Amino acid sequence: MHQAVLQHLNPEHVEVEICRADEVAQRRGLTSELDEMWSYVGKKAEPRWLWHAIDHHSGTVLAYVFGRRKDTVFIELKDLLKPFGITRFYTDGWGAYERHIDPEQHQVGKENTQKIESNHINLRTRIKRLVRRTICFSKTTTMHDLVIGLFINRYEFGLLI
Repeated sequence: MHQAVLQHLNPEHVEVEICRADEVAQRRGLTSELDEMWSYVGKKAEPRWLWHAIDHHSGTVLAYVFGRRKDTVFIELKDLLKPFGITRFYTDGWGAYERHIDPEQHQVGKENTQKIESNHINLRTRIKRLVRRTICFSKTTTMHDLVIGLFINRYEFGLLI
């Protein structure tokens, strides 16, 4: 503590908050891992991307969108994340992230995206439409987005749909 400053403060204007050391980083702001995951609709020439963000500490899915691997789709995901007040984003080095995330808030590297990569493995294991070599695929983007969206809403958000 800075003792000189404490001597000049009115005790009525001082608020002390005690927390555990592992809670300090989380109180400073939410951190998020972002990534995109490839699958296809109809044929491999028609890729469909699942973009999603998870809480870096808990692994909870915060938001997701479907679309192409384009900046506009990432901006749509970023807009969904605004209410969370995220202060740090962990991503791979794909260009859309670097173009649309403030460099002070962005950290590139695989060491901080392990939870979201694990999430990809779980999704690919549970939803055969996401497996790269499969005979199970969607014929329309509507069915593709619906099946995967229902799964995420049920198992990640806990919504009974």
